[in-house]
Amino acid sequence: MGTLAVNADEGVDTVECSADSLIVGLKDGRQISVPIEWYPRLARASRSDLANWQISGGGYGIHWPDLDEDLSTEGLLRGAPAPGAPSRKAG
Repeated sequence: MGTLAVNADEGVDTVECSADSLIVGLKDGRQISVPIEWYPRLARASRSDLANWQISGGGYGIHWPDLDEDLSTEGLLRGAPAPGAPSRKAG
């Protein structure tokens, strides 16, 4: 993992998916919200597949086993969409 997610309190605590956003709660109380369209597998997924997530990467990642999708807090904090996804910044 890179240099952004180095503090234990920057680990994943909660994950929520709405129709247009992925919202990740960090252990330090912050929330990262990004457009779900940045991650096409998530944007096309069913509610039940989105609800089936696991903390991975030593606490700094999220894995959706039904979707074969993995994201890291580092990438989310950098605002990094999936390759080829729309790149507008979350607002």
